[in-house]
Amino acid sequence: MLRRQSSATWLLMAHVGLVLYASLYPFWPWRWPPGMGLPWLLSLPWPQRFWSFDLEVNLVGYVPLGLLGYAAAVRSGWGRGAGLLLGLLPGPLLSFLMETLQFFLPGRVPSLSDWALNSAGSTLGVLLGLVLHALGGLRHWEDLRDHWFGASSAPALALLALWPLALLYPTPLPFGLGQWLPWWRETLVDTLDGTPWALHWGPAVTLQHDLPPGLEALATALGVLAPMLLALAIARPGLRRVALILGGLGLGLLGTATATAMNIGPDHAWAWLTDATRPGLVLGGVLALLACLLPSRVCAALGALALCALISIVSLAPSDPYLALNVQAWENGRFVNLYGLTRWLAWTWPFVALAWLLARLVQRGE
Repeated sequence: MLRRQSSATWLLMAHVGLVLYASLYPFWPWRWPPGMGLPWLLSLPWPQRFWSFDLEVNLVGYVPLGLLGYAAAVRSGWGRGAGLLLGLLPGPLLSFLMETLQFFLPGRVPSLSDWALNSAGSTLGVLLGLVLHALGGLRHWEDLRDHWFGASSAPALALLALWPLALLYPTPLPFGLGQWLPWWRETLVDTLDGTPWALHWGPAVTLQHDLPPGLEALATALGVLAPMLLALAIARPGLRRVALILGGLGLGLLGTATATAMNIGPDHAWAWLTDATRPGLVLGGVLALLACLLPSRVCAALGALALCALISIVSLAPSDPYLALNVQAWENGRFVNLYGLTRWLAWTWPFVALAWLLARLVQRGE
């Protein structure tokens, strides 16, 4: 089989990042476990009690690792044997490493049952991959991808698959991903405080009140338009582009409504549709449909510009006290790991998408 780039590879790397975050959060403080020698670190303890939520998460959380590992190898042309190795081995090895490292984090509790459930989950993922492969599911996905998208589209497809998940994080504006720079500024100032390299910057450049309705509508339009332009940068020409945009808009609406429902309750799932955001949503959708007529490289260039503008506006958005309460509830609740994943996705997604679009533009023959 001809080797090719697979979106499963990129999704696999993203899922490994999720496992690292979920297993090692809050990442501090690190210390040698008191009274434990090196041999003890290689023997995981059996827990004294079990929680159903932990059992489910440890089992289900590693299923994608096995499935994506198998699919990445097979879709890349390495064969079924390599797929079994990539699907079966990394899960138990990664889980054992994570559980061992938890000895050094006082807030985490390593467990042999967690390792067993993680290993079982990755094995189930491989079995699911074998079933899909036998039924022709992987081949069908390859044909479907070739029908809808051009060559070298795997990273962009992975980004598009992660976009609805990034929307689950509470953001100051609907579709307002990328508010990362203020956090970096605050972190850098706090880290260097009291050192010779302390930074004495003035107050952060943010608005003290809500964004003007026109600017909020523009930010919403850009937040909708940028992912659609990313999709059009890899989509094949024709009416299928219109269907792709309509499907993407539907996923974006669903992701934003789900995030609102998780934050303030299902009865308010559509509360984000205000007099300011509705025009922006319509404008972004109309511009995305019009962009279906443009060449892929033009869509990539416009997508890069839209992301730059979105990041600039979102960085100016003021903090919302209700948003802070929602984030605190996520941090202290059962959704702490989901919170961590969606936070980093919401912060970094526009930057990674921008980097890919710029790389796409400098490539020749694309």
